[in-house]
Parts: sequence; C-alpha cells; structure tokens
Amino acid sequence: MKKQRAFLKWAGGKYGLVEDIQRHLPDARKLVEPFVGAGSIFLNTDYDHYLLADINPDLINLYNLLKESPELYISEAKRWFVAENNRKEAYLHVREQFNKTDDVMYRSLAFLYMNRFGFNGLCRYNKKGGFNVPFGSYKKPYFPQQELEFFAEKAHKATFICEGYTETFKRARKGSVIYCDPPYAPLSNTANFTSYAGNGFSLDDQAALADVAERAAFERGIPVLISNHDTTLTRRLYHGADLSVVKVKRTISRNGAGRNKVDELLALFNPKSDL
Repeated sequence: MKKQRAFLKWAGGKYGLVEDIQRHLPDARKLVEPFVGAGSIFLNTDYDHYLLADINPDLINLYNLLKESPELYISEAKRWFVAENNRKEAYLHVREQFNKTDDVMYRSLAFLYMNRFGFNGLCRYNKKGGFNVPFGSYKKPYFPQQELEFFAEKAHKATFICEGYTETFKRARKGSVIYCDPPYAPLSNTANFTSYAGNGFSLDDQAALADVAERAAFERGIPVLISNHDTTLTRRLYHGADLSVVKVKRTISRNGAGRNKVDELLALFNPKSDL
C-alpha cells in the first residue's frame, strides 16, 4: 500500500514512523487517537472505524468540514493558493482576519493557507488564542489536492471530536486500540519547545497520560501505544509497558544543523502482558 501523506505540515508528524507504528499497533476493530494531529497514522492504517480527537478546535472543524463538504472545501481552498497571496502583507491580513472571526468556513480555509504559507508549517497560538506563526517566504507553496481528496474519502470511517485526551480515553471500548502521540517530553530542561497547542503539555500531563494509559490497558483491557522521545523520564513513566526504540529524523528544529536523529520510544501497554 502506498504511503499517504497528510495534507497539513505538522511539527512532530508521524509520516516517517508509520511503518514502525503499524508494526506495534495491535489488531482491533477501531483505532482511537486522542492526539490526532495531522492524521498520518489514521491515513496509513486500515481499521473499520476511527475515533479521532484533538484539543485544537480549528483542526477538528476543518476535518469535519472536509468530511461533510469535500468538493466545496477543496475548490474554495484552491483559490487561496495564488501568487498574490504569497506575500507577507497578504498573509498577515489573512492571519488578522482569522483571529477576528468565528466563521468556521473562513477559519478552516485560512488554517490550511497559513499552514502552507506560514513558517515551517507550525501551528501556534498566543495566550489570548490568537494564531501567531510568521510568514514563511516559500517560492511556491504546494496545494495538497490529492492528499485532501484521500483524507476526505477515508474520513467516512472516522468520527472527529474536539476534546482533551482524558475524555477520549473514557469513550474507548473493548475491541479498540488507542494510539497516543502527545506533545513530546522535553529532551532537556531547557528544551521545552512543546507548547504547540498553546496550552503547553507539562511533565505532570506526561505522567497523567501514562497513568490513564496503564489503567485503560490493565483495568479495562484496551491496549494503548504511546510514542515519545526516548529519555530517562519517559522510560520511567512507561515502566509498565513493552518498550521499543526507533531511530527517527527530526525535521522541526531551530537550525538545520540540529536536525539529527533522536531516538523515539514506542511504549505498548498491552492487557495480555500482565496475565
């Protein structure tokens, strides 16, 4: 099966890890993802049903719009990908409009535009909830038509919901498997470059997620796979899980020279392993 790319650029996206994650995901009827992000795992697995959640309402609104009105969304989005919109003034104008409006269609179109024309495909909001990623200055941003069409088609099998991970865990039932791709634990105390969602994901959150995962597996019989940086901290947090290490190339970095391989940890809390 040809590997499918997500239509959004995404910090920490899982496209490069798809095969490793596929290998470690147990069989199930349904895949539940509390941190769906750009959806690379959804796009490259074959479950009967998907429950895909994220705390970013712009992301989930866009996915629901693309699922319900794919032709309309794709044709409208395409009109934004023109040379005159690839200027700093145009970008800043769209960003300003986006931050002023509640209109779901406008925000969903602007979200894709800013994702492709903005710096490094970052998704970042300030304390007041305003999107604040600067202009990207790319030669010719790519319009992901085929990726949008594939996503829209596959979305028929999915339910998209905006909520925190603890709520999503509560919805999971036996016969499902849960895959978690949380904002990563920092590699060092200074590297807390993890607040992509604008609300940070603290070390307490990392510990709470590990706890919820362990309970889902061992008390409710639902396997949970988590990906994270391989650090002393994450190994400690996931001590009840089967751990596998994967080499991965990081693409989001302050400077190109820093884009070296960081070991990735896949932690599987598997109900069978505690029998």
